[in-house]
Amino acid sequence: MNNRRRKKLSRRLVDAASCGDGARIRALLRAGAGPDAPDTEGTTPLYAASVAGATDNALTLLAAGASPNIESGHGAEGTPLCAAACWGHTDTVRALLAHGAEPALREDHGTGRSPLEWARAGPHPETVAVLLAAGARD
Repeated sequence: MNNRRRKKLSRRLVDAASCGDGARIRALLRAGAGPDAPDTEGTTPLYAASVAGATDNALTLLAAGASPNIESGHGAEGTPLCAAACWGHTDTVRALLAHGAEPALREDHGTGRSPLEWARAGPHPETVAVLLAAGARD
């Protein structure tokens, strides 16, 4: 697959992850889109699904091999778990944790906020409780 087609598929997958349905995501993955491949802005599909609280889409990407701990963006975004925790998307937080998301992983290559800090800032007490039960600490 040439680089231009790969970029186009990545962009479409990121769009589908945030607002599409699972069938569209699966079709893009079958067409060769990488589950971790960022778009031209650096946004990963799993981050897009997580920030939107699209749990089913996140689960589809995780089943396709997306890593729950890859940081998204060029410094302006972060990890999928931090994104979901920030907006109080508790079901998405649960899905990410069940697929190996590290509850203590801080954004910005370890120097930024943790998922727990994002959830507390929300404030999203249910998300905080899920993160604490998964081993997140201050």
